[in-house]
Amino acid sequence: MKTRDVHLARLASVLLGMLVASAGCLGRADTLSEIRQRGTLSIGLDPSFLPFAALAGDGNLFGLDVDLGHELAARLGVEPHFVLITYDGLYHALEVGQVDVLISALVVEPGRSKKVSYSTPYVDVGLVLVTPSSVGESFSVQDLAGQMVAVEIASQGDAEARRWARRVSGMVVVTVSTADDAMAAVLSGEAAAAMVDGVAARLYLREHTGLTLVNGLLTSEPYAVAVRSEDKTLLRALNEALAAMAAGGTLDAILGKWL
Repeated sequence: MKTRDVHLARLASVLLGMLVASAGCLGRADTLSEIRQRGTLSIGLDPSFLPFAALAGDGNLFGLDVDLGHELAARLGVEPHFVLITYDGLYHALEVGQVDVLISALVVEPGRSKKVSYSTPYVDVGLVLVTPSSVGESFSVQDLAGQMVAVEIASQGDAEARRWARRVSGMVVVTVSTADDAMAAVLSGEAAAAMVDGVAARLYLREHTGLTLVNGLLTSEPYAVAVRSEDKTLLRALNEALAAMAAGGTLDAILGKWL
């Protein structure tokens, strides 16, 4: 009888564990309803990456991702609640339920697909080529033959430019300390072009005239909102909101304000 009682106790424990796990899954499967019931969307972000998110001296948050979070929450009918997290802790906070979503300049990482799903990208910050404005739209890759291209040392632009140099006769890659230095070299005439990330380029061009972006994106690095993989209803609602923002011009307005 004692052995039978032990087996029954173990069976009851297993069933209870399955019931608890099942209840947890059911609760998370309808995260959107929970968000609307509580009236807030809990958003995890790292406030240390301008122009996406930063803290002002008075403690107020500002930046592209902050504006995006406010707009997405409003379109879900709730208020945003920002949870400040260091970058390396973002995904853990999402997985354990500390936050509902992550909006923090996150690059889409297919390797995380078992635990995380990504929204439609809201911006792509891949590499771009910056040249003097006088170059015009007729520019082609072969125009860099025999020319100097400035890049930030050890950056993605550095690696990509070296790949280009193997295909373009006489193209010389010149490394400098920062992306801004690379674009300054173009502005001063020391280099024919700079290969830098889209964020750095757009910010620099806001403050300096005489330069332009040519040929669109050279590489793709999309940023997206992240949710837990089981939160399919929430993901659908976010994608619908992003699509409406894009169609109505709101997304472009947010991007244009910061980039």
